[in-house]
Amino acid sequence: MAKIRTRYVCQKCGSSSSRWFGRCTGCEAWNSCVEETEPVSSPNGASPTLTGDSPRPITEIDGNPEERVTTGIAELDRTLGGGIVPGGAVLVGGDPGIGKSTLLLQGVGQLALAGLKVLYVSAEESAAQVKMRSHRVGALSENLFLVSESNLHQICSHIHQVNPVAVVIDSAQTIFHPDLTSAPGSVSQVRECAARLVNLAKTSGTTLFLVGHVTKEGTVAGPKVLEHLVDTVLYLEGDRHGLYRILRAAKNRFGSTNEIGVFHMGENGMVEVANPSQAFLSERSSETKGNVAVCSIEGTRPILAEIQALVTQTSFGYPQRVATGFDGRRMAILIAVLEKRCGLNLGSQDVFINVAGGLRTGEPSVDLGAALAMVSSFRDRPISGGTLAIGEVGLGGEIRPVAQAGRRVMEAHKLGFNRCLLAKPNLVDLNVPSQMDVVGVANIEVAQDVALNGG
Repeated sequence: MAKIRTRYVCQKCGSSSSRWFGRCTGCEAWNSCVEETEPVSSPNGASPTLTGDSPRPITEIDGNPEERVTTGIAELDRTLGGGIVPGGAVLVGGDPGIGKSTLLLQGVGQLALAGLKVLYVSAEESAAQVKMRSHRVGALSENLFLVSESNLHQICSHIHQVNPVAVVIDSAQTIFHPDLTSAPGSVSQVRECAARLVNLAKTSGTTLFLVGHVTKEGTVAGPKVLEHLVDTVLYLEGDRHGLYRILRAAKNRFGSTNEIGVFHMGENGMVEVANPSQAFLSERSSETKGNVAVCSIEGTRPILAEIQALVTQTSFGYPQRVATGFDGRRMAILIAVLEKRCGLNLGSQDVFINVAGGLRTGEPSVDLGAALAMVSSFRDRPISGGTLAIGEVGLGGEIRPVAQAGRRVMEAHKLGFNRCLLAKPNLVDLNVPSQMDVVGVANIEVAQDVALNGG
């Protein structure tokens, strides 16, 4: 019989030790140690029998481009890189109630309606509950197979029996391997179950979707190796009580990680937002002080958004600096530049910055818009609603050029903007419509004068 080995495993990072510990040496988490047992085969002198492919020259290996299958949901296909790849493994994470299960049920439902076999494995809900949701989102089809199961052996058996094009496991933290003594959701269970499922997907050519819970830090619960096992990691972001949801790729072996998909939660499930720029600017007031329109490139498309700033006298000894959807460290740099180069006394002011619509952007091209929004709020003077600000702000107050300026200007023109502030180097060989007034600015001092005075 195989011997039993006892290990003590951290449930936060997955590091193990032969002795109990109160504080993990890997992630320094307290009281995360759990005792786990696993069988150990007795060593012998015989070498194991090796099976599998033998090494071959890379020139002899078939390198045909992967064939993708579109789900019928354009925003999901865009984030995946053009569709699902046979044999690929996708991990979808997000806060509870954000819409992960709904989005994946709609995706596999569209595949089933197209005549492809798909399997939905629910380890958290009963089959009747999932059917109620599928009826609401319009995913009822004879090609959509549904089972409520959490045993890994049974799940693998169902996959072999149905032989689906895609399978959804909802969720990775609730399934368990019966040969392991640890509880479902533990590090060893999540790691072992995910590895078995990914290996099954690779050998059978079935696309695997794993739903992952997230921690309070916003990362997928379980060991970090879970993200390394899969090919694609998607995060569904947004306020669960808000209107819009942002699907963003954190890792993608088959496409770009810069693409995003935009949805809004409706009565019939997740609805695609075909024109995110128009959606994010739909509630914009043209004469509100502290509001400036910006444009960022997300993957292959420009997206316009509105940056809102509020600068007000602080009531505390230490002023507050709060940023939502914007990098807080970048905001601190812009505040320092405005104080040094423009003479704004922000040391006694609370500063709040928000990207409207729940969008999160970290592109340097929105620096100028954020800086002008703070200037507008501090000076209590509005910036014209038809003005778009594009540019990176350097530490010396200079406005640096950004990539794809022409595409940004054209997108702004389509949505009715008539003036754009750009870095002067971007004006070279820039083709703009005759109705668009493009102004080149060299530094932040000139930019604030042009934005507030129209000069």
